[in-house]
Amino acid sequence: MSKTVKEYIIIFLGTAIVAAGLAIFLIPSNLAVGGISGLAIVINSHFPQIPVGLTMTVMNIILLLVAFILIGRQFGARTIFASFTLSGTIWLMELVLPIAGPPVENIFLNLFYGILMGAIGMAIVFHNNASTGGTDIIAKIINNFYQVDIGKSLLAADFIVILLAAFTFGIELGLYALMGIMINSFTIDYIIAGFNLKIQLTIITSKPEKIKSYINQNIKRGATIYKAEGAFTGEAKDVIITAMDKREFFALKSYIAEVDENAFVMVSHVKEVLGEGFSY
Repeated sequence: MSKTVKEYIIIFLGTAIVAAGLAIFLIPSNLAVGGISGLAIVINSHFPQIPVGLTMTVMNIILLLVAFILIGRQFGARTIFASFTLSGTIWLMELVLPIAGPPVENIFLNLFYGILMGAIGMAIVFHNNASTGGTDIIAKIINNFYQVDIGKSLLAADFIVILLAAFTFGIELGLYALMGIMINSFTIDYIIAGFNLKIQLTIITSKPEKIKSYINQNIKRGATIYKAEGAFTGEAKDVIITAMDKREFFALKSYIAEVDENAFVMVSHVKEVLGEGFSY
């Protein structure tokens, strides 16, 4: 299976999670928590004959044209796939499995779980260079041109929808929706930061050649080696500094334990690594 096909499968799963959060928790509760979906809920409340999924589809077409022009073909193509998957899934659920009301009466629980599912799904989609369409496209544009975190960009893009929601459903639901997009914003940024998280290792060892060879040949990562001296022993030491993902770290950790049980290893998490072997 090619890398592109795997990424599209992951995007599909992310969009399905977003759709479930909307259809099960948010739409039945009239919680228009930003985005094209929130605007579609507002329109549906005034014109019940217009399905939420159909409204999302029409508005997404307009914004997708903007995505192709300003961000590029790859993002545009993936966003087309994700946005039509999202709106189509919601539309299908409305027709096949209509939900008369929210699963619980507590509005905060509906908000929390709907937003949580949506944020997880959207983070997965954003991480694979796509968006679910709508104001997500606006957020991606802000992120690309102004280097603002994607969650905070989405918060800015969704604010006007919250004002419309407050006008349509009342100030209480509007305040709940505002809280929802704030939770959504920080959750998305937190999850994406977790996807980008890397491990930095500082290894002080007497077997530098073996460990360096394992890093280069088995893990396919680079490393930098410094010459140092032990403060207590006065012995010459080699210090290896490298960065990798968690899976690679566990493999290297096991190897170090095998070849040099006296190695001193310091491990730290870094939010992002730039350079050869990593993305810019």
